[in-house]
Amino acid sequence: MKLAPSILSADFAALAEDVKKIEEGGADYVHVDVMDGHFVPNISFGAPVMKSLAGRTAVPFDVHLMIENPDQYIDDFVTDQTAYITVHQEACIHLHRTIQHIRAKGVKAGVSINPATPVSLLSCILEDVNLVLIMSVNPGFGGQKFIPGALEKVRELAAIRAERGLDFAIEIDGGVTLQNAAEVQQAGVDIAVAGSAVFGADDVVQRVKDFKEI
Repeated sequence: MKLAPSILSADFAALAEDVKKIEEGGADYVHVDVMDGHFVPNISFGAPVMKSLAGRTAVPFDVHLMIENPDQYIDDFVTDQTAYITVHQEACIHLHRTIQHIRAKGVKAGVSINPATPVSLLSCILEDVNLVLIMSVNPGFGGQKFIPGALEKVRELAAIRAERGLDFAIEIDGGVTLQNAAEVQQAGVDIAVAGSAVFGADDVVQRVKDFKEI
């Protein structure tokens, strides 16, 4: 299982230093949570913050757009280090068009669903995406407790992927800790997002290594 620490929980006054720590620990992605205060009840940061890290780390960006009208901003998050751009099913009126927009930029496209959204709503888009992100908390704030029902969604997705011979990655975001990481992995998760569980540690480098050992 790969690890994508969320910089939403990093020290913004020392962001580059914190990202260097997760790179030293062996993180696979830098998870970039973008919030607009409309789709979710919080505001985080935009493309300039992410771009300020370009070239300061070799770790690729995993961009999660928790925003309304994401098509207007996709191009801003395309860099040589952008591996994924993920949008929410609930925020996209024309989801297929949005996914094609991302892929046309040479970036892997992901789709995310909130805890109350069933996996079945993704049935017609799964062949077009590179990643499906299951929210295991209600999006908007870091440090929330894991919603156990998210694991059943992961298992359902993994079964559909195998049955249809698809190859999208399964990512989970919210409340992932060292205590539940093994269970998350066993359910079928390929990429785990962890924010406060990584950046809230006294030794961030070691905490990333601890996750990677699992």
